[in-house]
Amino acid sequence: MSKIVIALGGNALGKNPHEQLELLSGVAKVIVDLVKEGNKIVLTHGNGPQVGQILMAMEYASNGEVKTPSMPFAECGSMSQGYIGYQLQQSVQDELERQHIKKSCATLITQVLVDSKDEAFQNPTKPIGMFYTKDEALNIEKEKGYVMVEDAGRGYRRVVPSPKPIDIIEKDIITQLVDNDNIVIAVGGGGIPVVRVDDKELLMGTDAVIDKDRSSALLAKQINADMLLILTAVEKVYINYNKQDQQALDEIDNIKAREYMQNNEFAKGSMLPKIEACLDFVENTTNTKAIITSLEKAHEALLGKTGTVIKRR
Repeated sequence: MSKIVIALGGNALGKNPHEQLELLSGVAKVIVDLVKEGNKIVLTHGNGPQVGQILMAMEYASNGEVKTPSMPFAECGSMSQGYIGYQLQQSVQDELERQHIKKSCATLITQVLVDSKDEAFQNPTKPIGMFYTKDEALNIEKEKGYVMVEDAGRGYRRVVPSPKPIDIIEKDIITQLVDNDNIVIAVGGGGIPVVRVDDKELLMGTDAVIDKDRSSALLAKQINADMLLILTAVEKVYINYNKQDQQALDEIDNIKAREYMQNNEFAKGSMLPKIEACLDFVENTTNTKAIITSLEKAHEALLGKTGTVIKRR
C-alpha cells in the first residue's frame, strides 16, 4: 500500500462542464482501480481553462449592463476548485459505488502560501481572462492597474505572476483525511495563492497563478507521500522531442535530469515544470521516486511497465 499524490494534467479535463464530466468518468476508473489495490490517493488538478472562463464571465457581467460586483482573481480560483472538484468527486463516488467499495471522496478548497516578495510579482507572465483590443487594454491598465500584454497576435490579455509555492495551508487536514483512508481532491489549479499580511498570521488572496505540478510536489513532501505521479498527455518523457532521433526515457536520476534541463531538452510551457516538480520531490524526501506518464498508462506505470521514472542518485 502506498500514499500517492496524483497530479492530473489538463488533458484529463474538458473545455466545458459537459465534456469535462464525460472525461472524468475515465479518470475515476483509473483512480478507483488504484484505490482497490490498497493505495491511498490524493488528487490534484489544473484549472487553466476553467478559471479563465469564470474570470471572463465575471468581467463581462461587471463591465456590461448588469454591473455585477467585480470578482477578485483569487475568488475565481476558489470557484474553479469547487466546480472541478464537485465533478471529480462525483465521478469517483459513482465509480466507487459501481465497484461496491465503501470509501469516501472529498474536495478540499486549498490555499497555498506564496512570498509577497517573490520576484515573480515583479514580472507577471501568466495570461488569464478575456482578449481585448489595444485601446481597451490601455483603458483597463489605467482604470484597474492590470498588466496587459499581447498574446500570440490574438489580442491583449491580462497577465498575472506565477510565484513559487512555499506552504500548503490545509496540509494538516489533508493528511488527516488521507490517513483515515479517504480519497482527497486538493490543491486545485495549484491552490489559491495567499500571502501573509504585515508579517502577521492573517492571510489574503493575491492575483497570481501557481504551477500545479510545483504545488503537487510540495503537497507530496508535506504529507509524506510515498510517490508523486504526474499524469500528462504522453506515456513517457522524451529527449529530442518531435525530432527524427527522439528518444523515450524509461528511467533517469536527478543528475541526468538536470543535465537534460541545461541542454533545454524539456519545453518550458509543458514538460519542464513537471520535471522540476519531480526533482523537488525526490531530492527533498526519503521517498525517492516520481513518475511521469499518461492517464491511460497510470496503472502500468506503477507496476514498472511504462512511464518515465525519476529517482535520486
